[in-house]
Amino acid sequence: MVVLKENAGIPLPLLWTLAVIAGLSVANLYYNQPLLNLISRDLHTTDFEANLIAVVSQAAYACGLFFITPLGDMLRRKRIVLGSFMLLTCSMFAISVAGDIRIVWLASVLTGICSVMPHIFIPIASQFSTPETKSRNVGILLSGLLTGILSSRVVSGLIGEAWGWRAIYYVATGLMILSFIVVSRVLPDVPSNYRGSYAGLMRSVFALARRYPSMRVCSLRAALSLGSFLAMWSTLSFKMSEAPFYASNDIIGLLGLCGIAGALTASGIGKYIRTVGVRRFNFIGLFLQLAAWLVLWLGADSYAGILGGIILIDVGMQIIQLSNQSLCLSLEPGASSRANTVFMSTFFVGGTTGTLLSGVGWGLMGWPGVVAVGAFLSLASLAVSLFSRQ
Repeated sequence: MVVLKENAGIPLPLLWTLAVIAGLSVANLYYNQPLLNLISRDLHTTDFEANLIAVVSQAAYACGLFFITPLGDMLRRKRIVLGSFMLLTCSMFAISVAGDIRIVWLASVLTGICSVMPHIFIPIASQFSTPETKSRNVGILLSGLLTGILSSRVVSGLIGEAWGWRAIYYVATGLMILSFIVVSRVLPDVPSNYRGSYAGLMRSVFALARRYPSMRVCSLRAALSLGSFLAMWSTLSFKMSEAPFYASNDIIGLLGLCGIAGALTASGIGKYIRTVGVRRFNFIGLFLQLAAWLVLWLGADSYAGILGGIILIDVGMQIIQLSNQSLCLSLEPGASSRANTVFMSTFFVGGTTGTLLSGVGWGLMGWPGVVAVGAFLSLASLAVSLFSRQ
């Protein structure tokens, strides 16, 4: 068993294994996105009710990030991860056999709460990597996480088209069992950093946010950008299933491959954060996001426009997330799980807001309404950066 020491380094094989496990766990949140139209038809619901699957998943994920992730500083992290994989196995199976949208919503809440393992792993990478490899190693884990998000859409679209929307959740049940076995064998039993009660731990999360204004700024602007990003992905299946595309679910899922550019970006730019600076990186990412929405508006009825917009918005989002998250994690290494809690809880509140608003925008105005929501959230993120010095 590998023994980790703070700032002493992490073996690359362990890091890449954790990156793969991170991708498999977070993928559970996104299998539904290319399948929402199929789920809606099969369970006889409206598009808005189907869209709520994505909303409740992300809202529950934000709750898990806030209430579960801090425990990484207080309890044995391996125990948290193994318990989460056991519950995920149950939630994936429940969705696969559900005959009522309310069961899917409830199981999606459990899925969201328990899919926080990547954010147990990321503080480990930050805390135990050597100072010169911290950003790179966090980038590797983010690459695994992002590849899981993107490939989940591809795989679920292909499997959903061939065997129906339930099939991917049977597959996911098996993957969660496999992940439990792998983690039980390879993850070191990292000691806790915090001594005290859970109430004291949660108070320290708020104290950490008050202590560092830069943490609040980075979390808020990244959250607004994620809202913009998910505004597109949560409604894309509705857009692509209509005229002029009439795309099948496997084609909709394959669009996720375009986002691999974003995942590759995360693993490559980490080493440049110190030299370029977090604020400059953030402006670059926001410029790409706004350009993406312009392309998605002007090219709304062409595959070239949709593909171009996806690539731009994915690359921009990963630049924004990695630069802001790296800064938050570096502020107080001994409280890395709690710092990550502040960042990621805020981050996914923004994502949930964007998903909900995009559903409203789609219902009111169709794709132009989604574009308006996405562009507004990116501009709001830009305003946060312009009116702060962080």
